[in-house]
Amino acid sequence: MKRFISTLGLLGLMLPGATHAAQIFEKVGTFDGQFLKIGVGARAAGMGGAFVAVADDATALYWNAAGIARIDSDKSELSLNHANWVADLSFDEIGYVFHVKKIPGAIGVHARSLSMSPMVETTAYQPDPSTGTGRTFDAGMMAFGVTYARSFTDKFSAGFTANFLHEGLAEFSQQTYSFDIGTLYDVGTLGMRIGMAISNIGTEIQFIDRQARIPAVFRVGSSVALLQSADQKLTGSLEFSHPPDNSERLNVGAEYGFRKYLFLRGGYNINYDTEGLAGGVGFHFPVSVAGQADLDYSYTDLQDLGAAHRFSLKFLF
Repeated sequence: MKRFISTLGLLGLMLPGATHAAQIFEKVGTFDGQFLKIGVGARAAGMGGAFVAVADDATALYWNAAGIARIDSDKSELSLNHANWVADLSFDEIGYVFHVKKIPGAIGVHARSLSMSPMVETTAYQPDPSTGTGRTFDAGMMAFGVTYARSFTDKFSAGFTANFLHEGLAEFSQQTYSFDIGTLYDVGTLGMRIGMAISNIGTEIQFIDRQARIPAVFRVGSSVALLQSADQKLTGSLEFSHPPDNSERLNVGAEYGFRKYLFLRGGYNINYDTEGLAGGVGFHFPVSVAGQADLDYSYTDLQDLGAAHRFSLKFLF
């Protein structure tokens, strides 16, 4: 454990130099599948995206596959997520986590998409955007995944996800695959957790006659209970991420819970091109004798691009 903490400290010392090097040359716009980097869930977004070491609900299917092993083995969880993205785009995700008797651990399936409303097709000879050629087209990106995770001890869990990716523009389309891995470790002091995940490990994708890689993202972070009593809990979270096509990033966030009913969240996305300040609110309530639900909302400032509004609904039954 001491060796692991020393390694994290060394990474922290190396970060300023790595950031300076990234400022010299950043490979922005050289990778495909950018929608894979859009965060899932209002709860995580409200905490500024610092969620790799929290990851204790069905949105862990995106953030850290190991997290679904922490969901009650007697329960299943359904998560529905929607984001009003920039340029009138819609980002949607559905995740379901369940358990199978005689199979240790948890299994999850998810699907997410970035889509647009149909647009009128225009040409140089028919440029009128109201009529065009009389035909319409659309574009979108989708990902479907299957996850397996389990706890190997009372402190350590790990998970693995296989994803199928699809991109489409009018009559053109292309598919590929990717993999995610993640680990989650409970330190045992002050509710501290250390999480690590590598997402989008995959091959190149070819669209029409161009090839490009998809953005494999490395995340490592820690969360800690800053305050915990019978009625209140304050969780702080810190996350470092390294995308292959931009500079290193830092996410910080916090979640305050009152009587496990009302949740207030805030965070900041540091060194991002657009994302900045974030915040959100959530409510937890029973829906049946055995079922519970969470309704969450978050706001993320995208600076010149406006704002992203996320809405999430989660059922535990």
